[in-house]
Amino acid sequence: MKKIIKFVVLFCLIIVFTLVGLYFYFIKSHGKNEKIVINITEGETYSTIGDKLKDSGLIKSKLAYKIYIKLNKPKSLEHGDYILNKSNNLIEIIETMEKGSVNLQDTKTITFVEGKNMRYFISKITSEFSITEEEILNKLKDEEYLDTLINKYWFLTDSIKNKDLYYSLEGYLYPDTYEFYDNSTIEDIFKKMLDNMESKLEPYKEEVESNKYTIHQMITLASIIELEASSADDRKGVAGVFYNRLNGGWSLGSDVTTYYAERIDNWSRDLKQSELNKCNQYNTRSSCMSGKLPVGPICNAGIKSIEATIEPTSHNYYYFVADKNGKTYFSKTNSEHNNTCNKLKREGLWIEYES
Repeated sequence: MKKIIKFVVLFCLIIVFTLVGLYFYFIKSHGKNEKIVINITEGETYSTIGDKLKDSGLIKSKLAYKIYIKLNKPKSLEHGDYILNKSNNLIEIIETMEKGSVNLQDTKTITFVEGKNMRYFISKITSEFSITEEEILNKLKDEEYLDTLINKYWFLTDSIKNKDLYYSLEGYLYPDTYEFYDNSTIEDIFKKMLDNMESKLEPYKEEVESNKYTIHQMITLASIIELEASSADDRKGVAGVFYNRLNGGWSLGSDVTTYYAERIDNWSRDLKQSELNKCNQYNTRSSCMSGKLPVGPICNAGIKSIEATIEPTSHNYYYFVADKNGKTYFSKTNSEHNNTCNKLKREGLWIEYES
C-alpha cells in the first residue's frame, strides 16, 4: 500500500512540474522584435481577446494566457488601440495593456544615430520630450535604479556603477529608430533601448560569457571600433589590432578616446599634446593606459562593431590608419605604418581638418 501511495505522489508531482514548466514556457516570448497594433472594441475583455492575441502572434498558448489572466486578474480593459511587441512575453504584454489604450497620433518616431555619445542622446531626448537634462543625469547616477537594471539585464554589471564613468549607461543604449509615446518617461525610453540591446546581444550570449574579456570591456572596445572604422571587415581587422596591442601590453593609442576623455565633440579641432599625454581612465593615448581599455564605452555602437569585438580577425598587425575615403590600411611595424601615412599624404588621401 505504501509503495502505491509513493508512486501516486511521485506521478502527481511529475504531472504538476510538467504543467508548471509548460505554463512558464508558453508565457515567455517566442517572437521577434515586431510591433503589432491591436484594436480592442467596446465590450471586449481580457477573457475574450485570447484568439486575437494568438492570431497576431503575441501569445503562444491561449490556455497559458487564460490561466495567467485567471491568476493575476489584471486591471479592466479599455477599448482603443494598443501598440504591442512580439518580442515581449505574456507578462509584459499584459502590463502594456494595463497602462491603457493609446491614440496612435500621440506617438513619435525618433532615430538615435550609431556612434554618438550620451551627450547627443541627452540632447535628442530633451528636445523631443518634457524631460530635462538634470533629470536624465540624476537618473544615470541613481544607484537604486541602476541596481534594478543590473538585476533585469544579463549584460549589465556593477561596472556601470564605477564612479569614474562619465555616464553610467554609455554604450548600452542601442542606437536605432524607435516609436515612443509623447508622455514617455526617461525610464520608458531607457527600457525600450535596453530591451533592443538585449535582443541584439542574445545570439552572442554564449560567446560573450566564454570570452576572457568581460561584457563591459567588450562593449567598451566596440565603442572605439565604431568610431575608428567604417566597413564590417575593417572593424574586425581593427578589433584584431586592438587585441594584439592589449595582449602585448601596449596602449591602444586611439585618438577618439582622447576626444571623449576631454569631452570634445568637435573632431575637426586638433588635439593638443598636453591632452594626448594626460592621464585619464578614458585616454588610451596616455602611457598610463598601456595594456588597458578605457573605464567604459565612449559612444553607443551598432551591432557590426559589437560583432567585430566578439569575432575579430586574427592577424599580426599592430597599426592601422584610414584614408579620407574611409579605406583602412594595416601595418605590422611602426616603420611600415609611417610609410603608409606618408604615401597617403603624397597621394592626397590624408585626412586634413580645417583650422
